[in-house]
Amino acid sequence: MMHSLLQSCHLGPGISPEQVIQEHFFMYLLKGSMKNYNGDKHYHLKAGDCCIARKNHLLRYNKQQEDGDFKKIVIVLDEAFLKRFLAKHPIEIGIAEQDDSILSVENNEVLNSFILSLEPYYKGEAQIEEAFSDLKREELLLILLQKDPALAAVFFNFGAPQKIDLKAFMSRNFRFNVSLAHFAFLTGRSLSAFKRDFQQTFNDTPGHWLTKKRLEEAHFLIHQQNQKPKDIYLDLGFEDLSHFSFAFKKQFGHSPSELPAT
Repeated sequence: MMHSLLQSCHLGPGISPEQVIQEHFFMYLLKGSMKNYNGDKHYHLKAGDCCIARKNHLLRYNKQQEDGDFKKIVIVLDEAFLKRFLAKHPIEIGIAEQDDSILSVENNEVLNSFILSLEPYYKGEAQIEEAFSDLKREELLLILLQKDPALAAVFFNFGAPQKIDLKAFMSRNFRFNVSLAHFAFLTGRSLSAFKRDFQQTFNDTPGHWLTKKRLEEAHFLIHQQNQKPKDIYLDLGFEDLSHFSFAFKKQFGHSPSELPAT
């Protein structure tokens, strides 16, 4: 169990609120729990768990408080920092063996000691002194790489995503409410190439296909699995319930609340 005085903290650049992970980050959950979804897998983290979220991947998360509280430590390992680290610590870089959005990190005494070592550097709530930020991030990275050298292939791959199968990617990730530019980048394409390839693959525009696919999924969840519209619209990429209901009625001729459950 972590020190009772340890609060949530954040080292490194800010994390985008979007569902695209734009920089690698390490997270240690102090209190509460998290449910994460990457379009293919569900990950559940509880207090005491730690993980690495991978750059250029999609991820949605849902936080659950414990006794009205949720605390975590997030340490961002951005590309600029990683390049400085690599210049200082030349290491052999292989090829990443897996492509999961989240990599589980097994906790141990060294990692626990590192987490506790952050506490003396706080200035107020959740703020660590800038002079120590890179030193502590470097310490963490050395700990992680010593424990698992294969992580070098994850952290030090600075290239853009390679061109991948569009049909498989979109069929897995249509629920994510991200821009077409992000979808294009993550599939290794320019926006114009993405739109062209999408039309050839699905015989439809991305915007129309995404809406139709999300609504079909909503119909299945409501009719076959007794889900309520208010519980699913956000997870299906709709920004508000009224927009979801309007689009659903336009697609199926009746509102989602009028759809009988099985």
